[in-house]
Amino acid sequence: MRQEQSVLFPEKTEHAKILTPGQLHSEVVRFNEFEKTTSCLEFPDPAVDIPVYINEFWTSKQRAAHSLHEVSYRACFKPQLPRFFITRLTGENDLVYDPFMGRGTTVIEAALLNRVPVGCDINPLSQILTNPRLNPPEIVEIQERLQSIDLQKPQEIWDDLLVFYHPETLRSITNLREYLLKKEKYGEIDRVDAWIRMVATNRLTGHSRGFFSVYTLPPNQAVSVDSQRKINEKRSQTPPWRDVKAIILRKSRSLLRKLKRSEATLLQSIFTRTRLITSSADHTPEIQDNTVNLVVTSPPFLDVVDYHQDNWLRCWFNGIDTGGVNIWHLSNPGAWQEKMTDLFKELKRILVPGGYVAFEVGEVRNGKIFLETLVVPAALTAGLIPEMVIVNSQAFTKTSNCWGVDNLKKGTNTNRIILLRR
Repeated sequence: MRQEQSVLFPEKTEHAKILTPGQLHSEVVRFNEFEKTTSCLEFPDPAVDIPVYINEFWTSKQRAAHSLHEVSYRACFKPQLPRFFITRLTGENDLVYDPFMGRGTTVIEAALLNRVPVGCDINPLSQILTNPRLNPPEIVEIQERLQSIDLQKPQEIWDDLLVFYHPETLRSITNLREYLLKKEKYGEIDRVDAWIRMVATNRLTGHSRGFFSVYTLPPNQAVSVDSQRKINEKRSQTPPWRDVKAIILRKSRSLLRKLKRSEATLLQSIFTRTRLITSSADHTPEIQDNTVNLVVTSPPFLDVVDYHQDNWLRCWFNGIDTGGVNIWHLSNPGAWQEKMTDLFKELKRILVPGGYVAFEVGEVRNGKIFLETLVVPAALTAGLIPEMVIVNSQAFTKTSNCWGVDNLKKGTNTNRIILLRR
């Protein structure tokens, strides 16, 4: 819930001074905020001479982050990751960019820190999930708009979806979908409608009563109709009725519960300068040369995540043709590295001299392929300078061998970030 009293001066960020490369290395080496010491290892490719620092540099606890981030999306990192780099490598009003925006973690964290967010994603779903949280309405506005929308009108439904939803719930969802698509068609979507669309998209399927559906996989994935039918049979379950409006309002309150008035005012002031693009990350002419101070991102990994399958139901709700979304889905390491080289060339173009790229590659393929060894040569080819690798770990026990620990191989307890500099 927002505070009733406005704060005249927003809170200052932790690092008022932008760190030089030397200062950053020194701070990472001495870092002990969580009472752990930094270990320094050699890069796994002997031809590359950059340090690998291992420590708990930020917590992964969800409650430590702002409530605005609590929108599920597959393969997304925690907000503490971009905050670590934003507060050290940028100043207020600097441009912070994510070329694989996803649910918008980097751009929302940048805005909360009084930086100018720039984001890109080839999937238009990304803007639907991100944009409303950069310009959030008041709870009373959401409540009044929901009351004005008739979700009980007779409506033809998609019968296949009855494996997920009670018939009356599906009718409500379909009515809401038609209302929003009509508003979109005539250019009448305002920030309240956009917020309701974002929350509804996030509540389509999940594994608790806080979602519109019967029990299914976590909300960052949508199983197929056949798979859901098997889940229902195995669990002997039928979809219960859900109150769509009540669920949207409850989730809205949760998302806004930590938003202070000073933060809401800050977001509004930054919103007009925010730029979100639906495009391929290696071709962004909308972004001018030499303007971005910091990039924080995580690229599509080697055929680990199927974004089309995970988001098919969300795309249906929003009228998005998944066949027309050319998401990078690369299984060959050479092809992946080539695509990253093209990306880095584009990032070099838009970065200011001395600007940074924090490139998170938390997943490896069964512990056999370390994406760091593909990223660094691609960055060098593009003309970027590899500065360091940061391995953030909450459950790391054998610092003597970073490259052979099981909990690192699956990317479940760590983030691995290659820091590059122009």
